Amino acid sequence: MSDPQPDQAHWRAVADQWISWASTPGHDAFWAYREGFSAYLGAGRGRALEVGCGEGRISREARALGYHVTASDAVAAMVEAARAADSADRYDISPAQSLPYADGEFDLVIAYNVLMDVDDVPAALREARRVLKPDGTLFISIVHPFRDRGRFTGPQADAPFVIDGTYYGREHFDGKETRDGLSMHFAGWSLPLQDYMAALEAAGLAIVSLREPQPDAAPTTQLQQWTRLPMFLWIKAKPMAGGV
Repeated sequence: MSDPQPDQAHWRAVADQWISWASTPGHDAFWAYREGFSAYLGAGRGRALEVGCGEGRISREARALGYHVTASDAVAAMVEAARAADSADRYDISPAQSLPYADGEFDLVIAYNVLMDVDDVPAALREARRVLKPDGTLFISIVHPFRDRGRFTGPQADAPFVIDGTYYGREHFDGKETRDGLSMHFAGWSLPLQDYMAALEAAGLAIVSLREPQPDAAPTTQLQQWTRLPMFLWIKAKPMAGGV
């Protein structure tokens, strides 16, 4: 087996951290957007693939909506955690850039907060396009590129949001976050929106729907900040007629 890509090596090293972080109910932002995510994804009965499934919470949401779900991740420990939680109907260890599936195998491909963590976004989107049926849908969630490049100046709900550097360019991020006794080492890439759009276009995918969601509820000042400026960007894309 070849050496793992840098992104895969990082997530292998922090898999236990992420499994604890993501599987603790109410711990991170996912839980504040969960209802809106499920409503936007919508019910279905087709075959769905989650790329970069982590410990499986998105696969579980898709399965609850009626999809027959395959959960895949480049990190074996993540796949085993998803399996232990009975998250999907099938499990595979696979990087986003090289999926072990036939052309046109899935009605839905989900890439939930994973594109920021892969070193080669265009390759990952080409693979997602390849395994989609001609009338299939790709669902993408990313941390909003604008949010990635700035910060609130304080914890108050009305604190100003500022950008110290530039919005443009590809920028690596690497940092640790500790909350309620759990720590997580995040690392990956921040890209401007136009880079994601160019990669979608090059892969033969066209955006058909876009949301900048607000939290389902905002009982804390931090969540109240994210009612003012989006934390996430949700996109639905479909294969272009005739491919690329």
